[in-house]
Amino acid sequence: MTRLAQTAGLNDVQREILSTVRDFVDKEIIPVATGLEHRDEYPTEIVEGLKELGLFGLMIPEEYGGLGESLLTYALCVEEIARGWMSVSGIINTHFIVAYMLKQHGTQEQKDTFLPRMALGEVRGAFSMSEPALGSDVSAITSKGVRDGEEYVLNGQKMWLTNGGTSSLVAVLCRSDEGHPEGTAPHKSMTTFLVEKEPGFGEVLPGLTIPGKIDKMGYKGVDTTELIMDGLRIPANRVLGGTTGRGFYQMMDGVEVGRVNVAARGCGVAQRAFELGVSYAQQRQTFGKPIAQHQAIQFKLAEMATKVEAAHAMMVNAARKKDSGERNDLEAGMAKYLASEYCKEVVEDAFRIHGGYGFSKEYEIERLYREAPMLLIGEGTAEIQKMIIGRRLLEEYRIQG
Repeated sequence: MTRLAQTAGLNDVQREILSTVRDFVDKEIIPVATGLEHRDEYPTEIVEGLKELGLFGLMIPEEYGGLGESLLTYALCVEEIARGWMSVSGIINTHFIVAYMLKQHGTQEQKDTFLPRMALGEVRGAFSMSEPALGSDVSAITSKGVRDGEEYVLNGQKMWLTNGGTSSLVAVLCRSDEGHPEGTAPHKSMTTFLVEKEPGFGEVLPGLTIPGKIDKMGYKGVDTTELIMDGLRIPANRVLGGTTGRGFYQMMDGVEVGRVNVAARGCGVAQRAFELGVSYAQQRQTFGKPIAQHQAIQFKLAEMATKVEAAHAMMVNAARKKDSGERNDLEAGMAKYLASEYCKEVVEDAFRIHGGYGFSKEYEIERLYREAPMLLIGEGTAEIQKMIIGRRLLEEYRIQG
């Protein structure tokens, strides 16, 4: 273990899990990640390894076959996995947001049906809010679910669906006006629908099409897709929680977990960038000595390490707050904002330390340089985080009288 990004107060089980995951990352992910990423190839063997380790059931309660671990344990595992390859952490993140939403908000039948198979990785989750014409403005969603007897008919187009092709259960947020009078606030007329489908691309269900992978600058390997619903029929018992109109709150609860996850990813990528930078600086020589002995490079390393440490501490605080049952949107927003910004800066400094070699696809830092920007926009842009943080601060520090 390294000096940076240590977490105090972990129990023996947590330490054992993290040690196992770090060992897996060092042996099974880092050696193959860059090759897979350059080919935009789905990491099938890595995912099978994560299944064997039980990581798909990490936060799922023991009564459903999971490990019943905390958000903190999960976030620290994500940090380790993102250190190896950020795309792999994306594969399990969306799965866990759906599992968390089921655990917190699902009916007993929904929990019994999905959680045991999700714990084994047999059912893999994805969730969908964004649409082609909107991202962070969730209240402007136009996809719609209309009741028709014992079914709902879903129509609309979704965008930026991580695991869209490989997932078999998608939590989809749609507008549903049933039982909500004219003039109801948009966030009170939304419902989360649980859509079961076959993995793959094309028309995977009557009325449901996954067109194919979106070609991205980075964050490759994991499939990011659109989702098109055209008369898609799903049973009424697949409304999350059994009651319409609760979808916005359910999704926002899941996104709080997601924001801690994105913060953890930022911490992991920044740690790897620091490792690469500090190692290269001791090997590369200029003017008769390793560049690590030049003060300019030492200053960079000092700044990078401080950012790694600060981001990790904020991420851990946000996870622990959620685990305690307290509202953590302020802490999660701060952690996500800081970790993603610091990640970008640490990666860029490591890139600069590598000089011209950083621009070569032979060096791992080139991949990290393309991956880091995704964290600035995933689970809400930096600007959205600052809006959330600002509003919450004004609530907390409202002057009296």
